[in-house]
Amino acid sequence: MNVKIEQSWKEALSAEFDKEYFIKLTDFVRGEYLSGKTVYPAPQNIFNAFNLCPLNQVKVVIIGQDPYHEPGQAHGLCFSVLPPTPNPPSLQNIYKEIESDLGRKSVTNGDLTYWANQGVLLLNSTLTVQAHLAASHSGRGWEQFTDAVIRAVSARDNIVYMLWGSFAQKKAAIVNPEKNLILKSAHPSPLSAYRGFFGNKHFSSANDYLIKCGKTPIDW
Repeated sequence: MNVKIEQSWKEALSAEFDKEYFIKLTDFVRGEYLSGKTVYPAPQNIFNAFNLCPLNQVKVVIIGQDPYHEPGQAHGLCFSVLPPTPNPPSLQNIYKEIESDLGRKSVTNGDLTYWANQGVLLLNSTLTVQAHLAASHSGRGWEQFTDAVIRAVSARDNIVYMLWGSFAQKKAAIVNPEKNLILKSAHPSPLSAYRGFFGNKHFSSANDYLIKCGKTPIDW
């Protein structure tokens, strides 16, 4: 299936690959792809977030729930879509907040690869999904794996965690708040953006913290 993960992540997560839950997860995901069902993202993009952002380059972690489940959307980065796919509503609201917070527009297309290349880990809690069925691969082991990912990142200090919505905020329990910056707000979806996502100023707060820590800020 041509599924590969970048070497630094492969080493940091090596203990997970031999655990019973991961073996079962691998069998399940392979079976889903080979069954003839439509599953997103394409197999080579399952670990796209890791391949674009090696562990030692992570500065910011943004956590989504599961991949987009409609055609032409998911490509392994949470909230991101490739052109010419229209920007989903949550991403539109993210761009609105960037413009409000930083006083300038972000890019107009939905491809967040340029964030990943700067050290933003765009991590979904579940890394695969069946077409048209949100959360269809939840509870299969991905959540345990991505908890291990966050633990690997949290072994390092001065990382910004942007946790939007209650689901992402549960991951804060894994992170040391004294050695990192944990930013929490409502989710950017249209159902909740007006309940605290708009006006959260997470993008300027993240950059202020990175600069204070002697790191290059993110070009949002």
